[in-house]
Amino acid sequence: MRAVVATRFNPVIRAFYHRLWQARKAKKVALTTCMRKRLVILNAMLKHRMLWRHGIETAWAAA
Repeated sequence: MRAVVATRFNPVIRAFYHRLWQARKAKKVALTTCMRKRLVILNAMLKHRMLWRHGIETAWAAA
């Protein structure tokens, strides 16, 4: 459910989800990919001991 909320309110995940959806990926596949991307971002934040900042999200958009 958190991935669903992220696709609605997180600008990075939202853009990623829409890009996958427009590429004709199934909605469940796109949502699962967003879940994984969110985990990658959160693990990077833990590794580097960083807090969420709106400016930093663009650095992870390409990840």
